[in-house]
Amino acid sequence: MSDQLRPPAGGPAAPYDALLLLSFGGPEGPDDVVPFLENVTRGRGIPRERLKEVGQHYFGFGGVSPINAQNRALLDALRKDFAGHGLDLPVYWGNRNWAPYLTDVMREMVADGRRRIAVLATSAYASYSGCRQYRENLADALATLAEEGLELPRVDKLRHYFNHPGFVEPMIDGVLASLAALPEEVRDGAHLAFTTHSIPTAAADASGPVEDHTGGGEGGAYVRQHLDVARVIADEVAARTGTAHPWQLVYQSRSGAPHIPWLEPDICDHLEALHAEGVPAVVMVPIGFVSDHMEVLYDLDTEATAKAAELGLPVARSATVGADPLFAGAVRELVLERAAKERGERPAECWVGTLGQSHDLCAVGCCPARSPRPAAAGADSPYA
Repeated sequence: MSDQLRPPAGGPAAPYDALLLLSFGGPEGPDDVVPFLENVTRGRGIPRERLKEVGQHYFGFGGVSPINAQNRALLDALRKDFAGHGLDLPVYWGNRNWAPYLTDVMREMVADGRRRIAVLATSAYASYSGCRQYRENLADALATLAEEGLELPRVDKLRHYFNHPGFVEPMIDGVLASLAALPEEVRDGAHLAFTTHSIPTAAADASGPVEDHTGGGEGGAYVRQHLDVARVIADEVAARTGTAHPWQLVYQSRSGAPHIPWLEPDICDHLEALHAEGVPAVVMVPIGFVSDHMEVLYDLDTEATAKAAELGLPVARSATVGADPLFAGAVRELVLERAAKERGERPAECWVGTLGQSHDLCAVGCCPARSPRPAAAGADSPYA
């Protein structure tokens, strides 16, 4: 019997027989840019000419987003980590908006005999676009497979991993390396600007389980989780260097209409404010992003870095987690943790900060959709 067709094996990952790496996707050439953006914005009625304008960010990098290469590197790191720890669990990769498309990959998984799938989304925090929308994508894929008469697998999305040590430690290392790269005369006075994707304040307020929802632009679980991670990193950097660096959570990559409130301040506005205060240097720390994809390369490495140069403000940008071996190990631990719970066992909890371990199953009302749509891998899933 071939490896692909063998029945699910027992062992530490049981009952799971596969891991699916689920990501956003990105263009891999100039001809892909506008079709990719059409996928991202489908249903919003955005004119093609406007998409061409937006696509200039991609055209400036040869029409290639680095996210797919980053995911291939992570895929390789996961497979090596699993093999090195004796975990016999195949790893697949599917995207929301570009090849390899999620539905195609799930069809392949069904053909390979996979019936119980753990899903890792490349988004560590609670929000509609970072959690529920992926669950909706999974439901769409399962609906297509059902229409084709295929046997449907069960899919379980792994918990939010924003405060898993294997996600946080590489970011601490990145800040330390960035501080060391600054000129010595400005290093101790450098501020840390922890950056993440800005989202509408209404979406932020409704992020996470219902009990975490807030009002008035406080940001719900989305902001609370980022602040907790930022505090852990800042405190650990201070402990290891002997210097406490002032810090703030700021935002980037806003894309909405001007009249809709989004989370602020923007990173470029923040750099201007710090320069006006006489701050000697800044380390930009993209804690909201798993890898160095386009929004990191353009919004931070290009736009924000250009703003800093205009101001004469020394800046450094710390690395994202990417395919760091510590993160690959964290994913393995997340799989084994969830598998143990599914078997009725109680694994050791693994987290840092003050918020504790995230929920395993999204409850009804978590990160609500802008309009009602079925979502898999949650308490409200039609595919239990």
